[in-house]
Order: sequence, then C-alpha cells, then structure tokens
Amino acid sequence: MKKSNHPFQSFLLIAIGCCAAVTVATLFFNIRLFYICAFVTVACAVLLVWQVQLAKRQISRFLVTMGQTLTTVQQDALTGFPIPVFVCSGEGEIVWCNRLGQKEILGEENCYGKSIYTILTGVDITRTCPEGGYDTEYKGRFYAAYVARAVSEEEELYMVYFFENTELKRYAREYFETRPSVMLILVDNYEELQQNMKDNERARVMGQIEYAVSKFVTDSGGLLLKTERDRFTAVMEERSLRGVISARFTLLEQVRAIETETKMVPTLSVGVGRDAATLEESERFARQALDMALGRGGDQAAVRGASGYEFFGGVSSGMEKRTKVKTRIVATALAELISGSDNVLVMGHRAADLDCFGASVGIMKAARLMGKDAYVVIRRSTNLVTLEYERLLQNGFEGMFLEPEDALPRITRKTLLVICDTHVKHILESEAVFDACKNVVVVDHHRKMVGHIDNAVIFYHEPYASSASEMVTELVQYFGDKLRLGRPEAEALLAGIMLDTKNFIIKTGVRTFEAAAYLRKIGADTVEVRRMFALSMESYQRRAKLVANAEVYRGCAIAVSPDRDAPDIQVTAAQAADELLGIIGVQASFLVFEMNGGVSISARSMGQLNVQIIMEKLGGGGHLTMAGAQLSGMPLDEAYRRLVAAIDQYFEENSRN
Repeated sequence: MKKSNHPFQSFLLIAIGCCAAVTVATLFFNIRLFYICAFVTVACAVLLVWQVQLAKRQISRFLVTMGQTLTTVQQDALTGFPIPVFVCSGEGEIVWCNRLGQKEILGEENCYGKSIYTILTGVDITRTCPEGGYDTEYKGRFYAAYVARAVSEEEELYMVYFFENTELKRYAREYFETRPSVMLILVDNYEELQQNMKDNERARVMGQIEYAVSKFVTDSGGLLLKTERDRFTAVMEERSLRGVISARFTLLEQVRAIETETKMVPTLSVGVGRDAATLEESERFARQALDMALGRGGDQAAVRGASGYEFFGGVSSGMEKRTKVKTRIVATALAELISGSDNVLVMGHRAADLDCFGASVGIMKAARLMGKDAYVVIRRSTNLVTLEYERLLQNGFEGMFLEPEDALPRITRKTLLVICDTHVKHILESEAVFDACKNVVVVDHHRKMVGHIDNAVIFYHEPYASSASEMVTELVQYFGDKLRLGRPEAEALLAGIMLDTKNFIIKTGVRTFEAAAYLRKIGADTVEVRRMFALSMESYQRRAKLVANAEVYRGCAIAVSPDRDAPDIQVTAAQAADELLGIIGVQASFLVFEMNGGVSISARSMGQLNVQIIMEKLGGGGHLTMAGAQLSGMPLDEAYRRLVAAIDQYFEENSRN
C-alpha cells in the first residue's frame, strides 16, 4: 500500500523530463524558439506540480477523515483482517483497502480513485444492507458483500466486507442441477391397441413404444423402470429435465409417429414432479400431474412444480375409452347420496348454455322422481337459455328453478349439491352456494383445469364425453328401471348434446348416439329441440355480419363484434364461430366481443387445432374443439392483439401443425 501514496509521481517526472528535452533541443535551432519553449515548460511544470499537490491534499483529507473515524487499533486490525475490506466515500470512491482486498480482489490494480461499483455492481452502498448481504461476481469469483456505515464529523464513509463463496456457489449450483425428479409415463390407449391388433402387430408396436421411451430417458441421463404393462417410472436430474422441457417432450411426437396396421395412433400421457423436497413428494407431484394430463384428454405432458402446472402437447383429440362399468358405479353411488340427503341443489356455470341447463334439469328431475326436493340454481337474467327456460316453466316446472339468493336458506348439513358442466369454482353460478354445501358431486366433460374442485364426494369427470348432457343421460339409465324421465327434460338433454356436438358432427362417439337414441325412445322430439336454437331476425343479421367481416390468419378465422352488450351476443357469437368452420382452409374460429364491461372470446375448431390451449394462454379454458376466455380491463383492439399473439405462440410450440 505504501507506493500508492504518490500515484502521480512517475507521471510528473516523465512529463517534465520530456518538456525539458524538447526545450534543450530548440536551443540548437532557434534561440527565440528556445525562450518560448522554456517559458512554456516552466509554466507546465508549475501547473503539474500544483495539480499533483491538490490531488495529494484530497487523498490526505480522506485519509485524515478515515483516521478520525477509525482508531489506530482498528486500522491495524483491518489491515491484517482475514477478509478483504474496502473503505469508500458516499459516492462509492475507494479511499482505502486492506492487504487481502488488494491481493485477492484488485490484484495489480490501484485502489485509489477506483469505484466500488466496478466490483459491487447493481448496488447502492448508501442504503441499508440486507441481512444476507449482496451477491456479486468479480473476475470469475463469487462474493457475499456486507456494507457498514461509519460517520465522522467531516465525512461519511462506508466499509465493505467481502466473503468469498465461490466454492459454496459451485456446490449449490451442482446441488440444484442434480436434484432428482420423478416422471410417470402411461400409454393412453393400451387396451384399445391390444384389442384391435394381431399378436405380431401388437408385439411390434409395443416394442417400438418401449424402445422410444427407453431411448428418450436414457439419452436424457435418466433411470427407467417399467412398473406395469402400460406404465413406466423414470427418475431424471434437473439439468436433464430442463432440456426435456425446453424441447417440449419430443417423446410424445415420437410415439405418435409409430405406424399401426389399424391406423390407430398410440399416445402417451406424462406426469412430472418437479421442485419437490423429497423423492416421495416428487412422486406424489408426478401422480397429480399425470391425473391432470389424463383429465385434459391425454397425449400430453404435465409438469407440476413449485409455481404450479405446465402443459405440453395435447394437440390431438382424445380417444373414447369410457366403460359402462364406471358409469354404473357412479350412478349407484350418486343415487345413494340423493336418497340420503335432505334436498338436492343442481348448479352449473355462469351464463348457462343448453348443455349446462339440460344436464342440470336431468339431474334435478331424476332426484324429484326419487322423492327428494330438488331445484336448479340458475340466474334467470343472465342465462343463455331463455327460450328453453320459459318452455319448461310452461310445462309444469314452476318452482323448480331458484335464484342463488333463494337457494341459500334451503341449505342444510345434508343438502347435496350437484355441479354440472364445470369443475372450476370461480365460474360457478354462485360460489356462496358452493361454500355453504358440505356434500358436493361434480359431473363434467371439459378438460381438467388447474384449480379444479378437489373436495367433491364424487368427481365424475370424462373428457372423452361429448357433453355433460350425454353423461347425465347415461347416469339416469342406471338409477332404476322405474325411474323414467319425461319428454320436456329429455328434450333439454338432447338439446345439450346437439349443442356441444354441433348436431352430431364434432366429438361424437358411439356412446353419444346411444344416449341420443335413449332420449328419442323416451319421447324427445327433434323438431322441438331444433326450435331451441332459433334466433331473432336481429340476431340472425348480426351473425351474418360477423361471418362476413371475419379475417383468416394462419388458418384461423377471427371476427370482432363492434356492438357492445348486444342482445344474445354470446349465442350469436358461438353460432357465428360454428359457421366459420365451414370455410375451406379454416381450422379454427374465434369471435371477439364486448360484454358486461369486459371482452369475451368464443373459440371453435374441428379438432385439427386445440383451441383449449390457445384460450388457456388468455386465462380461459374448455376443450379441444370448443373453448372460451374472458378478458377484463382492456379494449377490443388489445384483446385482438393478445389473441393473435396466443395463436402465434401455439403454432411456434406445435410446429407440426
């Protein structure tokens, strides 16, 4: 530190020496020039000496100030302190540092005039130092820096202590990089593959699936174990899992590309438990993630971490694989719950459509046929089924519909609440009714969403079903031979099926036609059902205008309604979205409209493009062919831009489409 007391001495001597040499040289050429140079040299020498003395006085003043702040014992102690110590001014200029500060941090650099912020970046030393100090990196080494304030009568100084933790950081990074995560892999349609293939073809396909799974895990540095004929368990380090997530689980695409003689596409569902404290917790997270992937239709990966769920894949339509055995078991359990309850309330989502309303009416009427007081909880002013609502009132359903406020006084400890066509609390017709009921049953067909109702006594969730009305139709058939629905409720259920299947075109399976046949058998009139979809002339003209003004972007038809809070706009928008799917080259359609102070988006597809994933990026949900979202606090043009960005992101993530 001693030679640093005169940092400008060498520069001063060199400058004066050069000037003197030039002056002497001019003596041999021109005596007049010599006198001029001599005068300039003397003047420069005086100026340089004055500047150096001024700088030395400033340094001395800092040192005197520090000396007033620190006692001699403290200065000696800091000089030999076993960690680097720097003393700085309030502006961050380094006034002094101890031997270790010079040796281990600065090296050959001079500390005087250097700013502490070149070492401690992004920090204000004048602020209160946090309890854990500041993390910083300098010349490839890591430090934890602590700042202490020292105030004297003349100057405010700050002492900065550096604790090197390079090795600790390396070990911590290695720890987090090598944390294990459990991955559960399931062949979605294993049973269907087994039933529809010959023995040699079955062995070939399953061998290819196992090879693809094994190679995927091995190439990622993981450990694989086949636990059942259609299930695998893998353990993978965090650094490997990060690469798998970055590549968006290429295993899904590899298995989907396996060809079969029956043209049946094998698919996988993957659940990953990440950021868990123990392996046991990671396995539990993985099971929950796998359940979520299956609940969303399969053919996708779900990762559950500390921040929630992430989803990858899910671009194909799910294969119908429900069994009537499960339906019979659920129906028996539900009938027992109804029989043991004081009364039954049936509730769907806000702005109930024909599927939600039909399913609710079916459950309510079945409960009444069992001898229980049963009601549908629905707001008359905000539903989308005005025609059907009024028609049922004229057919003997007076007193069977309750406003949420009227339902609350009827709730007892043994009230049974059946939720239809949704499984998410925040979109229920009334959260207050849900919170007041202790016994809850959920019947829904939408792909499972994060934050679903998790305290239901029965959670009957079938993402492969076409509609909630189809599920309810199957359930009531197992309630008993003597229980037979009437014509009005049968037509309400059939209307719900026709709405969600677009007249038996989209997501229609064998079970869908069986349910429709049963409803027709018990008296449902298809002509009466068709009348439920009728529009007023004004709404019809508005729908035609929406279709005419639509634009096609990346195979998606997008239409924006200029009318705010137009009558029946939700129904009109949904029907316009359905019509747009009939245009050549259109894979999906999106209708954007303003309603109730916010912006709503109605999305439809024919199955080639998963509109649920796009709507989830905007905070909404649904399923592969029909979804929606509500955006609050933004104008129409901003909602349109966000929709386009979500479509772009979807195509980037699923380049095969």
